[in-house]
Amino acid sequence: MKNHILVLRFSAMGDVLMTVPVIDAFARQHPDVRLTVCSRAWAKPVFALLPPNVNFVVADLKGEHSGWKGLNFLCRKLLAIQPTAMADLHDVLRTKWLRTRFKMAGITVQHIHKDRRARKAFIRASEKTLQRSVFEKYADVFRRLGYPDFQVQFRSLFPEGGADLTTTLPHFDASQRPERNWVAVAPFATYEGKIYPLPQMEQVVAQLAARGDVRIFLFGAGERERAVTEAWAARHPHTESMTGKLNGLAEEAALISHCRVMVAMDSANMHLASLVGVPVVSIWGATHPLGGFLGWGQQLDDAIQRTDLPCRPCSVFGNKPCQFGDYRCMTGITPEQALQRVELKIEN
Repeated sequence: MKNHILVLRFSAMGDVLMTVPVIDAFARQHPDVRLTVCSRAWAKPVFALLPPNVNFVVADLKGEHSGWKGLNFLCRKLLAIQPTAMADLHDVLRTKWLRTRFKMAGITVQHIHKDRRARKAFIRASEKTLQRSVFEKYADVFRRLGYPDFQVQFRSLFPEGGADLTTTLPHFDASQRPERNWVAVAPFATYEGKIYPLPQMEQVVAQLAARGDVRIFLFGAGERERAVTEAWAARHPHTESMTGKLNGLAEEAALISHCRVMVAMDSANMHLASLVGVPVVSIWGATHPLGGFLGWGQQLDDAIQRTDLPCRPCSVFGNKPCQFGDYRCMTGITPEQALQRVELKIEN
């Protein structure tokens, strides 16, 4: 292939997953262009589901590619695959350094314009208006690389009807599929301001389980999350903790693809469900769904939030502590609000 684009996006997990619809669409619209994605190792199985002209290089930023010495080693490794252009979808210190080195090598480089000034204005504005999505900002990078007509068209990582569980999850018990509606619940996020209080979320799980026609899958990562999800699974019927039981995000995506709906925070799981065409009832606290980070194809009507608090959103990423100390943007949302929206998705 004459043209070979190197794509950089190292973190965070949700932001990396948001590159998938853009890269998938570009690869399908331009099968004569080779793309190499450079990101963290956890993302490799997800990008393996993309078209064959998409390759992957692991950026081990906590190991062999850590520090300036490691970054220069990564740079040499990436130059060796001979890209003709670089799409920097991250625009942080590491990628800026790599951009400089690639420019010095005569390679065409474009990077994302994050519009930080517009983000700050959005946080301060009393009336919130829909911001340009991160998907479009990613797509702009490819347009500036010489593909001005590129449009993002994406439905799912899997064919209609979801992944083939007999091949992707041969060890998984897929029984009860005809009898019960499958619902995914991902109650965690990186920051406290993005997490619906766990006692209130458990009420949502309890009321869903009490329906009798629902099979609930709980998702999380880490020992703390495992303790919570396993305790909920023990207390509520037809509820299973999937924490530690699936091998990476590709298997998680395969299972989610058969769910009627996911309940999630503004988190990576919201974006993972979006990549397999599953509607998400998302709960928003410190952040805002109009800020440009809503999952691909998701509806604003399915974003549960308080609209009566002038303090929210308090930040773009939800990483600031609550100025009142009580996270009222989350505690003030009733379980019934989320449950009503979830049940609409189940019935429809």
